[in-house]
Amino acid sequence: MRRHRAPKRERKPDPKYGNPILGHFINIIMVDGKKSKAQKIVYSAFNTISEQLKEDPIKALFTALDNTRPRMAVKPRRVGGATYQVPMEVPKEKGIFIALRWIKDFAKKKKNQPMEKKIADEIIAAYNNEGPVVKKKQDTHRMAESNKAFAHFKY
Repeated sequence: MRRHRAPKRERKPDPKYGNPILGHFINIIMVDGKKSKAQKIVYSAFNTISEQLKEDPIKALFTALDNTRPRMAVKPRRVGGATYQVPMEVPKEKGIFIALRWIKDFAKKKKNQPMEKKIADEIIAAYNNEGPVVKKKQDTHRMAESNKAFAHFKY
């Protein structure tokens, strides 16, 4: 067990918009350390978003994240030889990072399109409160709701 809690590291902002959450999203998209390629993918997806929605892509991203961020999740807890799925609140920052990862994962699952288009489609769908990422959030909330009886195991 650790003696001290690890210090929070400061997130580096992205070079174009100066936003640390967007910088983290670029890092999530990045494969094999090719950050410039990930930046091109994200920025061209943002161009597509601004053309289709006629709105600032950063605002669209934050609305999409607000629509997809899980508020509750279940965590397995072992109590007396049995494992229970205990519903827990998800901290805001962790929820945002989970939502970003879900957006990337569902974009990756689509086939026959460039990654820029797939990411733009996922963000636009989440902005409109539809699509697989929003469904995943609702499933997570439903799971937490159905296991509410085990909430007293929270510690």
